[in-house]
Amino acid sequence: MKFNPIIPFEPIPSDKIPLGAEWISQVKWDGVRVLTYFDGQEVKLFNRKLNERTNIFPELTKINSYTSAKSVILDGEVVALGKDGKPSFHEVMKRDGIRRIDRVKAVMNTVPIYYMIFDVVFYNGNWMHNEPLKERLNVLSKIIEQNEHIQIVPIQDDGHTLFEVVKQYNLEGIVCKNMNSKYVINGKNANWQKIKNYKDMIAVIGGVTYRSGIVNSILLGLYNEHHQLLYIGHAGTGKLTAAEWQQLTKIIEPLKINNRPFINEPERMHKVQWLQPALTVKVQYIEWPEGRSLRQPSIQAFVDQDPKKCTLNE
Repeated sequence: MKFNPIIPFEPIPSDKIPLGAEWISQVKWDGVRVLTYFDGQEVKLFNRKLNERTNIFPELTKINSYTSAKSVILDGEVVALGKDGKPSFHEVMKRDGIRRIDRVKAVMNTVPIYYMIFDVVFYNGNWMHNEPLKERLNVLSKIIEQNEHIQIVPIQDDGHTLFEVVKQYNLEGIVCKNMNSKYVINGKNANWQKIKNYKDMIAVIGGVTYRSGIVNSILLGLYNEHHQLLYIGHAGTGKLTAAEWQQLTKIIEPLKINNRPFINEPERMHKVQWLQPALTVKVQYIEWPEGRSLRQPSIQAFVDQDPKKCTLNE
């Protein structure tokens, strides 16, 4: 039996925590969505964009160390911790962003990962996606042997209390799920809802500024419905190290262009170096007032995404 990777079920954004006995809530971990496929003989890992990650996270391939299932598809989030002990997207991208397999072993020692499992889609020869979430969670609790690096995401009945805890520890947010919901492959609906403590997005880099010959800020953009790049703000703070700013300075050399790639004019254009819109980055921000730039954008990490998919309606 061989599995074809699936596009996982996604929650929809919401501003309100749903009420009712049928709803549970879980912490939304700031990491990389990874599904684990085990056909009884071989283990494969794929992210939500169907890119294989088996060699990137080899720790998760030791399937018999954490599940009794004879065959299974698990859905979860791979996270890495920052120096503050909290999940850090910047840290996990040090693993997920590896492109040379010979580097994986070394980085494994410096960036350990944790697999936060929250669903089971297939179990022992049977598809589970049409079973209610309550049944899937029951199966999950029986087949996973938790350890320091493999955890089942706990569920909470009181979403409001959980969200207050998330805000207290400045975590990404929560996901509220209907216990009667099916797992809709390649779909999203209101049976899963995400409520974020902070806002984030993946944006395109259309320009940079320098200080002492090193890039010190980036100009961000998103594509509109006419496939035009709209400037949405500058970002010069975040989690990038001095070495990463230096590395970016080298990476952008072949991307330099003379003309502005944005259809609108940035509010600060002094000594800007324009770039081909080829690089993408995840940023957090406080708010985005209509007709204005992002407020307090903070760079989290560079990501491997098609720039054309960074759109205003995503």
